[in-house]
Amino acid sequence: MHGNPLYHWIALGIASVLLLPLSTAILRGWVPPWMRNRTGGLRLRAFGLLCLYAGTPANGVPRLADASYNTVMAGIAVGIGCSALAGLLFILAAGKDARVPR
Repeated sequence: MHGNPLYHWIALGIASVLLLPLSTAILRGWVPPWMRNRTGGLRLRAFGLLCLYAGTPANGVPRLADASYNTVMAGIAVGIGCSALAGLLFILAAGKDARVPR
């Protein structure tokens, strides 16, 4: 019912290795080289990356735990909400970057 657990472990691993350290580093003040010309919405982007990360365990952990159907569906809803919030934060970051003079 929940698919192959290997895929969920891979998604959790990739998200933990890529999204979590990058967003934490940005929030602590480090700016990646490819974002140095867009610093207006940097914190919003970091929070957007954290939202993307939060959606991964919210969606994967109930499946890995072989939870009930309703719990898995609630996890999917939380994951979709996290993705939507991340998209909104990325849009707000782009708007904030557009207002900052170069």
